[in-house]
Amino acid sequence: MNILIVKLSAIGDVIHTLPALNALRRHYPDAHITWLVEEAAADLVVGHRAVDRVLVSRRPAWLRQLCRGPHRLAALAEIRQFIRQLRDTRYDLIFDFQGLLKAGLLIFLAHGRRKIGFGPGMQHQEYSYLFLNERVPAISMEMHALERGLQLLKAAGVPAGEVIYDLPVRPVDRQRVAGLLAASGIHGARPLVAINPMTKWDTKNWDNGKFAVLADRLLASYDVDLVFTGGPGDRPAVEKILAAMRGRGANLAGQTSLKELAALYERCRFLISTDTGPMHLAAAAGIPVVALFGPTAPWRTGPYGDRHQVVRLDLPCSPCFKRQCERGECMADLTVEQLMAAVARLTRL
Repeated sequence: MNILIVKLSAIGDVIHTLPALNALRRHYPDAHITWLVEEAAADLVVGHRAVDRVLVSRRPAWLRQLCRGPHRLAALAEIRQFIRQLRDTRYDLIFDFQGLLKAGLLIFLAHGRRKIGFGPGMQHQEYSYLFLNERVPAISMEMHALERGLQLLKAAGVPAGEVIYDLPVRPVDRQRVAGLLAASGIHGARPLVAINPMTKWDTKNWDNGKFAVLADRLLASYDVDLVFTGGPGDRPAVEKILAAMRGRGANLAGQTSLKELAALYERCRFLISTDTGPMHLAAAAGIPVVALFGPTAPWRTGPYGDRHQVVRLDLPCSPCFKRQCERGECMADLTVEQLMAAVARLTRL
């Protein structure tokens, strides 16, 4: 039995598909399972005990290289090699967990007996169902993304009840994190709290000054160490937050791989985060999350499970799913007091 999982991106979406991966492994313990993923989220799949092979698409990099003369030939050669790898196996089952055109085209190229995914009627599909030969009836997008993936398996006859992530965190990742924390003066004497402030959508972001006030309130109210996380591009914003604080925190934004970030979150009491991939990574690592939501829908893509606290304003225009907004009250009007109240509800420190 050869099985291909197609879930290319993004980080949160790949995390939401890990329970489906584990359900497939439980149902087909001897199957050879391949996962097709894009480079940015590959670290979450490479080394996972339920995966036998990982095919990594470097699509964003290839597109950039094709626009630059000196790199076009190298990009074309790499794309040809990738397609050969994609087509070197005949799969018994191909599952389209992405539901986008970029995935549909790759499913079309792959050799598969059964190509399974949701049929027409799902939001943002881009006609990806045209490349399937088994179309599962569309379900509501108001269902959480993780549960939609499990429903796809159930429709294909695969039992999928228990939610297990089993993140591929290694001892070396935990050792690396311990070293980063020690270099920042954090040695484990106090509980550790993480803050992940930045997203790629301006409309999802909260005011950096409020994050600074929140961080100082946490330090004043609880005997904790604070660490800020994020990607390399988030590091300058975190530095501004730290500069506005009276207290002290560590800036680890851009200093960790995804596996190392999961290892860091394992050590934390909880995470405070905007709606972004690390929010889901913390939930998968088993810690509670205080999540700030504005233009997006937490019932669709919030931290999965009942341990978490979502802080949002119940405005008539929210969720709007807009990346740009002139008003932006849904995030701007969230207060530090609301976040502190959520922390109090979340855990007793």
